[in-house]
Amino acid sequence: MTDTTTTDQDEASCLRTEMVDLLTGDGYLTDGAVKRAMLAVPRHRFAPEADLAAAHAPYDAVITKHDEHGVAISSVSAPQVQAMMLEQASLAPGDRVLEIGSGGYNAALIAELVGEHGSVTTVDIDSDVTDRAEELLKHTGYDDRVRVVCADAADGTPEHGPYDAIIVTVGAWDVPPGWVDNLAEGGRLVVPLRMRNVTQSLALVREGDRLVSRDERICGFVPMQGSDGHTETQILLRGDTSAVLRFDDEAPADPHALDGVLLTDRVEVWTGVALAPRELIVGLRLYLASTLPGFGTLTVDPDQDFGPLAPSNPGFSMAAVNTAGGGREFAYLLTRRTEQGDFEYGVHAFGPDAAAFADTVAEQVRTWDREHRGGPGPRIELLPASTPVSDLPGQAHIAKRHRILTFSWPKATDADGQVPSNTNEGE
Repeated sequence: MTDTTTTDQDEASCLRTEMVDLLTGDGYLTDGAVKRAMLAVPRHRFAPEADLAAAHAPYDAVITKHDEHGVAISSVSAPQVQAMMLEQASLAPGDRVLEIGSGGYNAALIAELVGEHGSVTTVDIDSDVTDRAEELLKHTGYDDRVRVVCADAADGTPEHGPYDAIIVTVGAWDVPPGWVDNLAEGGRLVVPLRMRNVTQSLALVREGDRLVSRDERICGFVPMQGSDGHTETQILLRGDTSAVLRFDDEAPADPHALDGVLLTDRVEVWTGVALAPRELIVGLRLYLASTLPGFGTLTVDPDQDFGPLAPSNPGFSMAAVNTAGGGREFAYLLTRRTEQGDFEYGVHAFGPDAAAFADTVAEQVRTWDREHRGGPGPRIELLPASTPVSDLPGQAHIAKRHRILTFSWPKATDADGQVPSNTNEGE
């Protein structure tokens, strides 16, 4: 007779190996120590809600808790995301690490990476989550290697610091002072930070009172709860949820300035900037988010009549409100196929001065294409919110409650060190 438990363990081991091999082959897992950790920790034991195949799906999270509205508020993150963030953290044996946002599996991976002389503390505001993590860590033999704390993580659990690394596994809108205070000088903070509706996992290094990003990668996480949670602002363009503008930062001061805006004539401008189907738009999205005041997103219910709206992606379109003009105009980006099979970006704008605002947004797209496309990306620094504007580096800033984000965008250069002239530049 076959032992079912043994069979499941064998299948899980094979699936775990396949998961690691796929992430390695796709270029998402490159660090040998992280590979060994992911092979060592039984992921399925931390995701009992899922079957074995789903637990090891390399690009899928396992949702572990929903709120009363059915919205996911806790999960075991996708292996690809966990591998990415662990590599960003550059953990070494003996490191003291704080994980903000518990689940158990990621803490076990961290324990493997820092070894017996390291220290791992995982904290979450939800007692259901920490109770679950404690139980799973105990059943997998990691309970003596991971300290589980139920608390609001905004203060950073200083009693177990300072930390060589802090890894945040929930979507954060800001960086609370406690995280910086608990981070050793030169320590690393890896955090999925929301910046005008764009979330990127930033690998930040502490340099005195500032945090300097060494690496940025696109990601998505359930939002942080507690004292430093943040709710986006929504403007209902039709009075219901069929067409919504969403803002994480610097929402329009007067949302009623857009009342009736969809009754105005739509202005359409094409930029002449085209991207290949497989070319990532991450750089363009972050550039517009950091340099275009009033940046947000437009979502349209696909089951409703779009009316004058014609988004290419109803679930997510880059958008902006003309904050300089009193917030009476808004625009969004859309795409169309070119004869070469690429996707050209265009702008639709509404409002009394829609033509001028459409040109403003289109020119920002062209500037990215002309000066920054294919470049190294921005240098991002987080400074205390009290920093005088005159002391801020960079060309663009986003002010939050505790920190000011600054963006320095270097120009892209070719192999000869020259700024290339882009054939996609609009007239």
